[in-house]
Amino acid sequence: MRILGIETSCDETAAAIVEFKRGSFKIIAQAVASSAEVQAQYGGIVPEVAARKQIELILPVVEAVLQEATGAVDKPELRIMNYELRKLIDYIAVTNGPGLITSLRVGVEAAKTLGFIWHKPIIAVNHLEGHIYSALLKQNKYQIPNPNFQINPKSQIPKFKKIQKIQFPALALVVSGGHTELVLMKDYLKYRVVGRTLDDAAGEALDKVAKILGLGYPGGPIIAKLAAQGDKNKYKFPRPMLQSGDDNFSFAGLKTAVLYKVKGQKVKGKSKEINDMCASFQEACVEVLAEKTVLAASKRGVKIILLGGGVAANGALRDRLGQEVNKFNLVRKVNREKDKIKLLVPELEFTGDNAAMIALAGYFRIKKSKNWFGDWRKIEVDPSLGLR
Repeated sequence: MRILGIETSCDETAAAIVEFKRGSFKIIAQAVASSAEVQAQYGGIVPEVAARKQIELILPVVEAVLQEATGAVDKPELRIMNYELRKLIDYIAVTNGPGLITSLRVGVEAAKTLGFIWHKPIIAVNHLEGHIYSALLKQNKYQIPNPNFQINPKSQIPKFKKIQKIQFPALALVVSGGHTELVLMKDYLKYRVVGRTLDDAAGEALDKVAKILGLGYPGGPIIAKLAAQGDKNKYKFPRPMLQSGDDNFSFAGLKTAVLYKVKGQKVKGKSKEINDMCASFQEACVEVLAEKTVLAASKRGVKIILLGGGVAANGALRDRLGQEVNKFNLVRKVNREKDKIKLLVPELEFTGDNAAMIALAGYFRIKKSKNWFGDWRKIEVDPSLGLR
């Protein structure tokens, strides 16, 4: 079974062809093009700018992975409208929400067009479930940068790898620029959101603090880089809702605390102070995310924690979450390996928006639906789509 995944929920334009066989997967080809450099000129994502760029990129990106799958790159006879290309795939999986409505429409309309031309079934996928399952994609593959995308180097021959199995109940921490949610899973595709941010998402707070410090966009990677050179104990920032007794988050107050500290300290232009500010702010975010996630898992008898989303690339978060899981297992004196809480994190290349994770989520939906997907013409975008 081969699935063409398409992802355009924000500023990335991504496509991937993933083959599935007997519980294993192989990434045949993937491409990601981003408008981040363009968005940086505006200090953040402008939806209409992102969508216009995606309109330019969607067909070339999809065409690139299709050509790579044939091993015939740049052959003019193998353009996207070539009916023979339909033999390469069996299904199309596309993100229909949540995200920017104009961006989502680009991907969904492209999927509908290809589905109509090639007579292929289309599976609508929730962007967040893609991030949840990204931790199962344990295969290092070249990820294409923006916007002059390339395809996978021929030296990297894809091989089948087993899809990691999830022990249920499981808890997923999805943390990105637009979302910070704790999702309880009793089975594949069975979700219940047990915690979420009440204001800013963690990634959004990172971007805003970077802007406060005059660091540019996107803020998360910049803060992580500078934080590695700073003192995380220099500034005492609050740990919002760490003792709230529930599983929700809040980052708006933490962002405001940084703003007041910046005004009081006048750190702009002072590299050491900025590094310390980044390290202290990042430490506060990471501590809250990691401790509340493990606490939520312990209350529910969770067997495994999955980390997903763009902020999952943050090394401090990955390390702290691993430390908290290990500490829990030690404190509770969990000796049997099968009784320990385990942590699954995605490869760095799959933390950002990508189409391989959408294809994988589509695979699980195909298995569940037994090839019945309804009328693809009724697939609609939903910028506020929740997990259900």
